[in-house]
Parts: sequence; C-alpha cells; structure tokens
Amino acid sequence: MTTARLCPECDLPLLLQVAEKGQSAYCPRCNSRLYRGGASSFSAEFAIALACVILIVPVHLFPLITIRLFGVMIPATLTSGTLTLAPSFPAVALLILFCSSIAPLLVCGSVLTAQAGLKLRRFNLFKYSMWIIEHLKNWAMFDVFLVSLGISCFKVQDYADIFVGPGLYCLIILHILMVLLLSRISISRYWEAWQPETEHKCDELVLHCHSCHMTQGNNDHCVRCGCELHKRLPHSIQKTWAYLIAATVFIFPANLYPISIFLNNGKRAEDTIFSGVALLVKTNMTGIAILIFVASIVVPVAKILGLALILLTIQFKRSVNHLQRMKLYRFIQWIGKWSMMDLFVISLMVALIDRDQLLDFTPGPGAIAFGVVVVLTMLAAESLDSRLIWDNYEQRTQQPTTRTSEHKA
Repeated sequence: MTTARLCPECDLPLLLQVAEKGQSAYCPRCNSRLYRGGASSFSAEFAIALACVILIVPVHLFPLITIRLFGVMIPATLTSGTLTLAPSFPAVALLILFCSSIAPLLVCGSVLTAQAGLKLRRFNLFKYSMWIIEHLKNWAMFDVFLVSLGISCFKVQDYADIFVGPGLYCLIILHILMVLLLSRISISRYWEAWQPETEHKCDELVLHCHSCHMTQGNNDHCVRCGCELHKRLPHSIQKTWAYLIAATVFIFPANLYPISIFLNNGKRAEDTIFSGVALLVKTNMTGIAILIFVASIVVPVAKILGLALILLTIQFKRSVNHLQRMKLYRFIQWIGKWSMMDLFVISLMVALIDRDQLLDFTPGPGAIAFGVVVVLTMLAAESLDSRLIWDNYEQRTQQPTTRTSEHKA
C-alpha cells in the first residue's frame, strides 16, 4: 500500500513506492535516502549488535598494543589514556571516554533494548532506545581511534619496540561490525514496525516528526510517539550561531596555547598544533603531519566557515545553489568527528610514555580548548535544521514524486 510522506531533509511531499531488495528510494530534490527496499531483518541487526556488545568486553580488557620502553613493557588499553588523564584533565578524559567507549556501547546496547521493547511492546524502552541510536551514532568513533592509534605508533617507534595486542584485533572486528550495523539500521523502519504510518490517516501533509519520522496533520504532538511537533526545529538558527560563535572564540586558545608537553631527559618541549605539525615534517613524518594538520586545523575551521556560510544564505534568503549547500552540510556532518583525532593521539601518548623526568608526555592547556571546539562544532551541525535551506526553493511541480535508485552496500 502506498502512502505519502514529507522528506525529512527538505520537506518535499513524496508519494512512496515499493523499492526492491538491493535498491533505495531517494528524494528527487535533496537526494537524501528515504528508505531501503527489501524485508526488515531485525534478527540480523540483533545478532550484529549482540556481537558488538560482547566484543566491547575484550576490547577494554586486553591491551591494544604493548611497547617496550627502557626495558619495561607498557600496555595500552582503550581506556588507559583516559584513566591517566582523568586526575589532571577530567573534562578531556570524559570526552575521550565518551567517544571511544560510552557512545559505542550505548548505541549497540540500544539496538538490543529497542528490539526488546518492540517485542514486549514497552513504549518508553523502545522510544528512548531509538533516541539514543539516532543522536549518539555520530559520537561512536572507533574509526577515528584506530587512525589515532596508528599515528601514536609512528610517534613512539623511535623510542620503543611495539607489539600488537589481542585487544587491537578485537577492536578492528568490532569497528567492522559497528559500520555494518549503522549502515543497516533505520529509525523509520523500526517505528514502522512499532506502528505503521498507514494506520494514521490525514487529509494533508503538514508536519514531520523529528523523533519517529512520521508525516502527519497539523497536531501539537505526534500521534505515534507523543513528541512535540514543530514546523521547523525551534530556534535552530540561533542555537547554531551560538555554538559557532563560542567555537570561534575557543579556536584561538586551542591553536595558540600548547596542546602537548613532551619531556625528554629533563628537556621540556611545548608544542601547539602548528609547531607539532612542523616537528612531524622535520622528522620525515610528512604523511602524519598532513593528517594532523587537516584533522586539527583545516576541519574545525572549515566546519565553522561552512556552517556560517549556510546560515548566512538562509538568513539572506538566497534562492540558488540549494543542493550544493545541502551537500556541504552533509559533508560537515560527516567530517566533524575526525577533529577528535588529536585528542585520541594525546590520550594514547600519555598512556604509553610516562617515565617521570626521563621521558614524559602530558596535555597542555590548548587540549582543553580544542576539546571544546570539537564538541561545539559537532553540536552546531546537529542543531541546524536542514529544511531551512530549502524553505525558499521554488518547487517546479506540485505533485508528490519519488525516485528509486540502486543501493550499493
């Protein structure tokens, strides 16, 4: 049975059609994927999520790598760096722990609890599980952590011998399963399994629920999940500007103050992000220097400038380049988490190099400001309602349409 729906990204009315297995339906205006074809496979997602939860235990218990430094074997687990940082830099330690451990565990666990709530018909359990999956999936950063681990190994190879631990193999498998899980899971499909959208008839398409993604009439609260409804996210532009301005303020101390302090045989070396990149170039680590430069300098600045450009075009009601702005917004959402790379590297270096006055590595005050920039820019991207980009778009056709294209896994 076909039904009509508003595109969640641009609010275009669409008449949904059946998509075959291996295909996906896309919005013809903003090119966002609406749904995948084929039957639901909740059992496969349950199995993958359960495997992820099980693997999280050895990932945290067994060392990822072990180095031999001055004849001493020093293991590094997923959380050893955060535990070392916690007494002196609790906020930075909590951010690193959240992105590397807490968020992935909550996302995987929420898939299990969502299916339990679906089967047992426990509404609150199902609803909050869906909220966690949708809002925390971008904060699960195993991919960024693995790249950071590789950079840390390159940095310490001149001081120590490196041995791969069983935790690293578990982390790689866990990351692959997490990618597979997040590529399969669909919030809309879960809510359709809870209560099909076709059970609620409405004469006109007015509002799109941000929680369960159901299109409905002009109601105060969603008829399916009970959340408050809004034509656009309340104060979206103001919140995004506030996050961006705050991030702009903090980006200066993040780059001017030392982000790391290295002590070698009593000699103290304080490095900002720029000087750290320059040092990597001097030590013939140009590839790593480029990665750090892009992730720690280019990405935060590009996110701020990109979001500011989008906000200005919205407020000045620019009527061109809507699709290009939408692509820019999606790119900003995707690239945002890679700014965490420098903080992950710091936490790993702190865990590996700690020989008191002989050899020591500690974060500098710039690390705190940099962590604030990362959080604020990610929150800014999340707070922007992408439909504002399309509000002044001149629709060429008034009829609901669909487009179905092949889906490649």
